Amino acid sequence: MEISSAGPYMLFTRDKWAELRDSEPMTLTENELHQLKGINEELSMDEIRDIYLPLSRLLNYYVNANVTRQSVIMKFLKQKVEKIPFIIGIAGSVSVGKSTSSRVLQALLSRWEKDTKVALITTDGFLYPNAKLEEKGLMLKKGFPQSYDIHRLLKFVSDIKSGKKEVSAPKYSHQTYDIVPDEYETISQPDILILEGLNVLQSGMDYPHDKPRVFVSDFLNFSIYVDAEEEQLEDWYVSRFMNYRELAKKDPGSYFYNFSTLSDSEAQKVAKSVWREINRKNLKRNILPTRERANLILHKGENHKIDYVRLKK
Repeated sequence: MEISSAGPYMLFTRDKWAELRDSEPMTLTENELHQLKGINEELSMDEIRDIYLPLSRLLNYYVNANVTRQSVIMKFLKQKVEKIPFIIGIAGSVSVGKSTSSRVLQALLSRWEKDTKVALITTDGFLYPNAKLEEKGLMLKKGFPQSYDIHRLLKFVSDIKSGKKEVSAPKYSHQTYDIVPDEYETISQPDILILEGLNVLQSGMDYPHDKPRVFVSDFLNFSIYVDAEEEQLEDWYVSRFMNYRELAKKDPGSYFYNFSTLSDSEAQKVAKSVWREINRKNLKRNILPTRERANLILHKGENHKIDYVRLKK
């Protein structure tokens, strides 16, 4: 196979990447596919076959190599092999489809071998509660590095990597746009942890105050950045905002209920303002600069369809 070179990355067209599936069987049904879709995304069997099956095959090689490496180290130390989860980080902009990519990979990787446990956690749960953000004057910086309890997130990832039997993460609700009080997601020594969020590839320089000495990326075994052009991202954000608004019309408890009385044009104006004043700034300052730290970049074109893949050499 002829592979194009793009600096430190190998560049694959969609067709070339799809060839790397190497006859790996499809393990998802149409019904499961429907459940994996995001609120505003197109996801087809073609996308899973051409993009995610080759990616899951690659990740399986990485996971097995990591298990072998751990066994070699423990043999050298004459100690019993411990179960240390393989951690995959998935980063990218708001509205790019990180969550859908994460759910698809979770489903595929859990089917590679019998009883493989694949956990999925989003770093949204490590945002400060809205009340705390209000107190700190950070509501208009939500999603920026300083809006996260980074030390709590690092403690969580460190506990996972140390093989702790049970580790809990706070829950976040996109319905209320806030942390869910006193609710946690507990995971018990998974074989693989997928950690999805805006900030998984950010380093110390991204945290102007109270800088951590280690970073989430230090604990990752493999990292993925889901990429798209800015115009696409804005369109997807506005469309998702409008869909959330529509779903919230009969739900006064939803954060988006407040926008349900607006006309379509007024709501779109609000969505564009939020994108440009918050999410676009966060993308340019804090998220996009982390792209080249990823082991693999999935680039999306129209309709969330991945058009090329970059894999670090």
